[in-house]
Amino acid sequence: MLLESVFQEPTTAPEVGVSDRIRHRLIEAGQRFHANDNIAAFIHDGELDELRTEVEQKLQGLLHALVIDTHSDHNVADTAKRVAKMFVHEVFRGRYEKAPAATTFPNVSQLNELMIVGPVTVRSACSHHLCPILGKVWIGVLPNASSDLIGLSKYARLAEWVMNRPQIQEEAVVMLADELEHRLQPDGLAIVMEASHFCMHWRGVKDNDALMHNSVMRGAFLKNATLRLEFLNLLGNRR
Repeated sequence: MLLESVFQEPTTAPEVGVSDRIRHRLIEAGQRFHANDNIAAFIHDGELDELRTEVEQKLQGLLHALVIDTHSDHNVADTAKRVAKMFVHEVFRGRYEKAPAATTFPNVSQLNELMIVGPVTVRSACSHHLCPILGKVWIGVLPNASSDLIGLSKYARLAEWVMNRPQIQEEAVVMLADELEHRLQPDGLAIVMEASHFCMHWRGVKDNDALMHNSVMRGAFLKNATLRLEFLNLLGNRR
């Protein structure tokens, strides 16, 4: 027994996948990594492609568990690769990529009137079933003399970045409001979102017409009923 133990092949530690490496960094930093959290700061150069490959392998296992023949059925031969690319680089990329650049510029003209941007088309996914959420967002801003301003297209880019994660609509709108309020520091901020949820259309009750509406009101929009009504009335005329 002693000789056998001496001459045994040395054991090697199992290879750690890229998802485990990223997860370890997050845990070590005490950082939350819920479905709608951005974790870009904990992903090193080159690891996103590794992650896509790992997701592809896991998805291949899922197809196998669903008893789908990916070898002889040409329609699903590359499905795992396509879906992995879609998740990591498209529909969930708001988790893995840093916030888009949105250069601010000073409010030279000291604008302090209501501004509305929208409708901005947004796409997300329900974190309960990973079914699509498709909708529109309207953003109302009441700047002050010291507020920063951003270009109109940047509202759409920031909305897309926040929405491209698995989440629920109620939290998505709050996250977008937090992001814009932090960047602009306005006197007031209002967001209204209207969306169609495929977790209701495609499965469950299969109701094709139901829409979800929700809003976030900050600062002057919360305190000033007249301003809030002006914003909502202008939306009502354009939806």
